[in-house]
Amino acid sequence: METLHGMPLLAKALILGLVEGLTEFLPISSTGHLILVGALVGFVDDKAKLFDVAIQTGAMFAVIWYYRERIGRTLSGLGSNPTSRRFATNIVIAFMPAAILGVLFGRYIKAHLFAPVPVALAFIVGALVIFWVEYRQRQYPGTVRVDSIDDLTAVDALKLGLAQAFAMIPGTSRSGATIIGGMLFGLSRKAATEFSFFLAIPTLIGAGVYDTWRYRHILTADDVPLFAVGLITAFFSALACVHWLIRFVANNDFRIFAWYRIVFGLVVLATADLGFIGWHG
Repeated sequence: METLHGMPLLAKALILGLVEGLTEFLPISSTGHLILVGALVGFVDDKAKLFDVAIQTGAMFAVIWYYRERIGRTLSGLGSNPTSRRFATNIVIAFMPAAILGVLFGRYIKAHLFAPVPVALAFIVGALVIFWVEYRQRQYPGTVRVDSIDDLTAVDALKLGLAQAFAMIPGTSRSGATIIGGMLFGLSRKAATEFSFFLAIPTLIGAGVYDTWRYRHILTADDVPLFAVGLITAFFSALACVHWLIRFVANNDFRIFAWYRIVFGLVVLATADLGFIGWHG
């Protein structure tokens, strides 16, 4: 543990950037993993919390790059294409619940829930929800009524936004909340996954800008290399993850991620209880 705590700061940034990019769009909680890995390497102060949020912007740019043609068509069609306007409106509607609740409760959540044990518990609870929703969709396939994100209604978007708001609890998973919530509300696995990608754009930008402004007093010019390494690493690792996940959901369900969440959560709880790892929140 002390060896990990003493590693160079840029090495910590590289590791955390990889973790962010590989976990942001999977239903396993990027924030939860960043908190746990940050505790392992000894990067847990206010600057670390800001870093964890800021590097999510790198993952967001990966989505923009991957879907650049769709985003370009949507923006160019806002003035003339009803489908483009409806899609953009749905993204705004879905973004609002997390934005409002984040401003109201974000400080309290970071003060009390950004610690390994609460994250581990959220991992396990989230896994049980995934198992239940997957079972429900297999038993009642007729509940799927939306196969394309272009068919979403404003009410669907609001429901997905409320589901995303649960991800304010670290360990829940933003993508997991929107994807599994979308499946619960009648979206196909593919439609829920794609909408989660697009909803990440305003959500991660908003969180990054808000936290950077709020914690601007702790930043200096010396922090530029740290944040640059995290952002760049998160971009490339997230790009690879998005490319893989689109193909994965075509033929697989999410139960493997639920099992991962349970095992990982139990390992954290066991090592904390037995003292094998001196977790620090």
